[in-house]
Amino acid sequence: MKMDARGPALGHAKRFLAALMLVPCLMAWFGGLAHGQATTRSQGIPGQEDRGPRGGGVARGQATTLQMPEFGVAIDAEGVVSRRAVEDPGGRLAAERAAAARAVLPADVLRPSRLRKISLVRLDAALRRRGAAGAGAGPDPIERHLAGLTRLEFAFLYPDRGDIVIAGPAGGWREDGLGRAVAIETGRPVILLEDLCVALQAFWPGAAAPRTVGCSIDPDPEALQRLRQFQRTVPKAVADHERAAVAMRISNGLQTALGDANVRVFGVSAATHFARMLVEADYRMKLIAIDLEPPPVPLRTFLGGLQSAPPNTLQRWWFRPDEHCLRVTADRRACELLGRSVRLSTEDLAIGPDGRLVDRGGKAGSAAQTFAVAFTAKYPQIADASPVFAQLRNGIDLLVLAAFMRREGWPTGIAWEAAALRDERLVPTATLPPPRRMPCAVNVVWKGRVLLAPAGGVSITPDELLAGERVSVAPAGTLDDQRAALGPRPDGDRWWWD
Repeated sequence: MKMDARGPALGHAKRFLAALMLVPCLMAWFGGLAHGQATTRSQGIPGQEDRGPRGGGVARGQATTLQMPEFGVAIDAEGVVSRRAVEDPGGRLAAERAAAARAVLPADVLRPSRLRKISLVRLDAALRRRGAAGAGAGPDPIERHLAGLTRLEFAFLYPDRGDIVIAGPAGGWREDGLGRAVAIETGRPVILLEDLCVALQAFWPGAAAPRTVGCSIDPDPEALQRLRQFQRTVPKAVADHERAAVAMRISNGLQTALGDANVRVFGVSAATHFARMLVEADYRMKLIAIDLEPPPVPLRTFLGGLQSAPPNTLQRWWFRPDEHCLRVTADRRACELLGRSVRLSTEDLAIGPDGRLVDRGGKAGSAAQTFAVAFTAKYPQIADASPVFAQLRNGIDLLVLAAFMRREGWPTGIAWEAAALRDERLVPTATLPPPRRMPCAVNVVWKGRVLLAPAGGVSITPDELLAGERVSVAPAGTLDDQRAALGPRPDGDRWWWD
């Protein structure tokens, strides 16, 4: 065996087996670095040093509670996406916001409801009346938050009275530390009127519907070429005492090579809250995959399960609707949104010499596939613990319902034009800076000499989900109880009821 001329120091050195995990990230500082030694995981912001207990520490046997920060995104006027994390130790701010909400919201809105009903036709009429009352009279807080609806579970068509009613759990809401409206009782995000409007506008009868709604986050081909070039400079062997310094140099070099990733939103306006939600959910999933954000529930991450992988590989993950997410009655006048609604898919792409991405063929590696399967299986629990993933599920449900109503002719069948819900002047939806790019982040760990760059996005094609083999027909009477639970509509112009 040939010894290294630099002396015996490398006799104890391990071969440089660094897995270089690259993912389009939300803040430049968020590129993490693992040195290979055993460490404890802090429940704080990723990358924040754990400095140990203060004030004498915790007495033996004393129980402690660590509260996860609230994670989100910010997008500046130039379209640059950055990541935000807000901490609320002990939940004091959340309690104050809940108390403030209880002081101003009406008692009937605050009351938790297993099945709150919303007449879309009456809601549209209320918004038209409000718009006619004077310039600048936008939706009120109850309208903007759809009376606290947190999940879309059922929709019913009533041809005899010319109405479409949606229903699901609801209750009072407060703002979390990032400005998201979440239920006071459950912490689940409230469905926003503007997101409903975006979905209806995308699949309204007579309009040119997009084939797919989603987002994609991808590095430039030039950046991937620089990545390949930089990979050739990675040393083949590193002494133990140099591991941290070399890993830092590699991390910085990779960030420089990659630069910014491009963000593309399709099917809906990139300036909407709907688009921001798609981008945030996609990012947050990738950060969890490569250990740059702690998973909200126990979950083996992609990086945690990785042992080896082909070189020059781009790991692509993307969200799509679950294949069986809708059940309908035989007369197509009622439907139920089913299950978790969201599935995570994955594939391996190769980085070609010109920086272009090409299909490697075959399915993804075992670590990527295992992560995708686990994330899908635990999606309900993940959505309960992390609001953005619940928002993604709600957004998919809204698109599927809008596409179903278009296909079955619900609006045209009752001569409903949804004039207010489709009027940007009455319900503004394109109000935010569109996401355009973001700095890349790097996680360098000592595991296998491979180069990976996770990418992907969100891809929602509602029309494909409405194919006959993917929509189940409910047995006779299955949805009768839910229809009966709607009860009579209130008199007057009231658009929601319990």
